[in-house]
Amino acid sequence: MRELIFPVRHDGEVSLQAQLRRHLVDAILDGRLATDSPLPSCRHLAKALNVSRNTVVLVYQALSDEGFLTSRERVGYFVNADMLASRAGAGAHAEAAGEGHAGLNWRRRLKVRPSAYAQLSKSKTWRQIPYPFIYGQADPKLFPVAAWRMCSRQALGVQAIERWSEDSFDEDDPVLVEEVRTRVLPRRGVRAQPDEILITMGAQNALYLAARLLSGSGTTVGVEDPGYVDARNIFAFSGARVRAIPVDDGGLTVGRALQRCDCVYLTPSHQSPTTVTMPMERRVALLEAASRHGVSVIEDDYEAEANFVSSPTSALKSMDTDQAVIYIGSFSKSLAPGLRVGYLVASPAFVAEARLLRRLIFRHPPSNNQRTVALFIAGGYYDALINRLQRVYRGRWEVMGEALHRYMPDSATTPSFGGTSFWVRGPEGLDADFLAQTALAAGILIEPGSIFFDRPDPPRNFFRLGFSSIPAEKIDRGIELLSDLIKNAR
Repeated sequence: MRELIFPVRHDGEVSLQAQLRRHLVDAILDGRLATDSPLPSCRHLAKALNVSRNTVVLVYQALSDEGFLTSRERVGYFVNADMLASRAGAGAHAEAAGEGHAGLNWRRRLKVRPSAYAQLSKSKTWRQIPYPFIYGQADPKLFPVAAWRMCSRQALGVQAIERWSEDSFDEDDPVLVEEVRTRVLPRRGVRAQPDEILITMGAQNALYLAARLLSGSGTTVGVEDPGYVDARNIFAFSGARVRAIPVDDGGLTVGRALQRCDCVYLTPSHQSPTTVTMPMERRVALLEAASRHGVSVIEDDYEAEANFVSSPTSALKSMDTDQAVIYIGSFSKSLAPGLRVGYLVASPAFVAEARLLRRLIFRHPPSNNQRTVALFIAGGYYDALINRLQRVYRGRWEVMGEALHRYMPDSATTPSFGGTSFWVRGPEGLDADFLAQTALAAGILIEPGSIFFDRPDPPRNFFRLGFSSIPAEKIDRGIELLSDLIKNAR
């Protein structure tokens, strides 16, 4: 009986049946229950766990139907020994390894170490922090649960399962490709054919594929400074020489540094992290320079749907007449970061090679997720969600802008044309890394900005404030408290 006693949660997050089933399955597969002794009766176990007898009956019956238990009339339920027969036990070598065996020195064996590069860090407990000005997380209250569940149920129909459960090798869900082509890309002014679209595991995966195909030893890749840290790391990881190109109020500057690159990565719609938008004149100059010097362009349109202040600016890809631009987009900022569904748009020749490379890594993104997203877009839920997010984000953007003006008038905030964050330059002498630590202790989560600069001695007085996951009513007070900390730090 004692092996089956566990703390039952009655908060409704996980059903009592699911909790009991999980505990029973763990006990059975871990070998903690004897196969020759009956399990406690339904009445006794229900009383011990303070649950209804019917809960235990249903779990026992389900596990019996699935082969975990066997039922003997007038005796009770027993663990099915056949369920354990095919499970290999820990070998002698594994036991020896646990007795002080040193094993291989993997630090010497590794040819590359991602840990050697500067890494972004994200709080795993941001939901428990009172003022989470964290960037890149979604507000769960804005997620369309009912619509998503409806689309998920459709994707779980018998015929749908027959389609997505098979090995698609390197192919994508044609329904999702068509929805991206006809409903998502036109919002950005991009026109593409199916053979120009590849579904990826988010924008990060698309960027990695592009980097592996375009960069390596002997190549030079231009990146924005300040810019997206992981992009810089990915290109450096490929062996390329990474050239930092300065960013000003118009985004990435177009000059001699660009001419000496084989490839350039940029975020023209909402520059990361400054949020500035590249004006049309510079976009034209960039594409002309890239064409003239044979530079391929990777456009990361990471916050494409968050333009709620001015008229939407079309993607750089919409102006691409030479097929020199590789366009990257995702649903992370609109649907959910954890969904990990993105897409890459480029020439058919590039997409074909990217598809083969993707197959070598993980074949294709999960087909069930692809189909659910496709149904979500086709049903109009995606467009409705975008409209709602733009209304909510604009409200939070206005509140934060007013709060920064009120409590930090001496700090310069780069004009923002949407997005979900503010890039703030604090007073000279401020150490934003130290500020982040003291702010966290006060229940405020911010993101220091020094890591975004690609230079030996980066400025330390910049920081980023996200507002996608904090309620509007908390923003003003959070900025006021942060302002007090900055004054004390000075």
